[in-house]
Amino acid sequence: MQKAPSSQTHLGIEPSVLESMVSSLPELPPVVRYYDDFDDTLRSVPEVRQADILGLHINGRLFRLDLSRYPSSYGTLQKHLLVFLLGEDLHISTCFNVLNAAMHLDVHDVERIVEAGPTRISTIWMTLRGRQLVVHAYRFVKAVLRLLCRHRLYGWSESYLAYVSACLPGPATDKYARVRSGDVFLSVDEEAAIVRYLDETSNLIRTSGWSSLPYEALCDAAMVLCSYQFAMRPIQIAMLTMRDVRIWDLEHSGEPTVHLTFLMVKQQGKLRKRPMVRRVKQEWGILFIALVAYADSQGRDANDRVFGVKSNHEAGSRIARRVEILIGDDACAMDLRHTAAQRLVDAGASHEELAEFMGHSHVQTGLVYYATSATHAERVNRALGASDIYRRVAKIAHDRFISPEELTQLKGEQQIAGVPHGIPIAGIGGCKSGQPACPYNPVTSCYGCRKFMPLHDKTMHERVLAEMREVVIFFDQSSRGDTRSPAYLQLQRTIAEIQTVIEELEADNR
Repeated sequence: MQKAPSSQTHLGIEPSVLESMVSSLPELPPVVRYYDDFDDTLRSVPEVRQADILGLHINGRLFRLDLSRYPSSYGTLQKHLLVFLLGEDLHISTCFNVLNAAMHLDVHDVERIVEAGPTRISTIWMTLRGRQLVVHAYRFVKAVLRLLCRHRLYGWSESYLAYVSACLPGPATDKYARVRSGDVFLSVDEEAAIVRYLDETSNLIRTSGWSSLPYEALCDAAMVLCSYQFAMRPIQIAMLTMRDVRIWDLEHSGEPTVHLTFLMVKQQGKLRKRPMVRRVKQEWGILFIALVAYADSQGRDANDRVFGVKSNHEAGSRIARRVEILIGDDACAMDLRHTAAQRLVDAGASHEELAEFMGHSHVQTGLVYYATSATHAERVNRALGASDIYRRVAKIAHDRFISPEELTQLKGEQQIAGVPHGIPIAGIGGCKSGQPACPYNPVTSCYGCRKFMPLHDKTMHERVLAEMREVVIFFDQSSRGDTRSPAYLQLQRTIAEIQTVIEELEADNR
């Protein structure tokens, strides 16, 4: 059925190009529906034909497309584009980003694009490229062209879809620029601060019970764990529900095992629903055991969110705030994700293993991490402390140096001794708290600890350094050089911190 002529046509006024185009499109549906994967529900945008503001639920937050600022025909075109893009199976967040970029183009820009047709679009496109618009503005233009192709308007047809996709180049962007520069990666001492935070929080719960920690602080620790150990995105962390946490206590010896299940994101089609299962590090599993205990005490059900956050933005903000407190510098959840990926690559993981770990649908996505990875020799040098790049990464955090006489006057429990990796070591210094009160491994965890009082004896620390290096070489030669393991990371950190103590002593003697 043909549409009635517009009032402008009836009055003898020629409709504009955009009005003519919109009138040639099928009638808008009364209601537009889309899937909200964050809340796992079907959403509706009512009264699309009359509405000037469209409310869209995206990742736990409500976003509004204000079409009242545009001429009527331009606003109607955007409504058609919303229906069209959802029909292309694009995520609602992608649809919003494309349509929101319409503000960078006025009606005359869009009319010139529509009028150009396949023969003159290249010239119009290059003119737009010269204006250096935001990336999504060019995606908006391509969405308009695909809409014209689909409805065979102004000389376009579906045979031109490949041309629109491949022959109209967008602005050059490098979304991995910060990965290539290394700006997103945490340093060794920053990773150590996060590991120490997770260890201390876990030990506090283990010794004092889950009620000893405020619920928000417990959630923060578990969210940092998810981001640091599993490279989970904020949206995946925010979407985690109680049914996604499984606690296994099969052997009834030691602590239970905790598994998390979360979905792949930023994928199209069936991959969106692909589950990924991860096992929480045994020492940190108590964080989720405590969260489950808290949820049970509050009478929560399996569909409730584990962390009680309402959006991916809230999850990301809380992780960023906590990490900033720990390392004293700006960092975000994505920095933890990139660091986890680089940690895996540095350990020798294959492309397939990295893609599986990160939730990438293509193995090529992670190639940038291999390009920025150190060689195997450099990794060994890093662990040995022989690399100039990493020698000064660790920041000394000990209390003060003590003399041999002061060491002998300390209580026996304050004099540090241990057998790390089978090597008996004693006399390196003292501990303000005493070894029985410390939950960490003696010797290897002492260097860099703020309660450590190292002995003012350079020869002693050089001997410990040599023995720790022998352990690293043994790890590597026996094919145990897995830099993902906590033991290897601790050795690397310990060696760097021993070197810093030695350098301080050398500076005192100058």
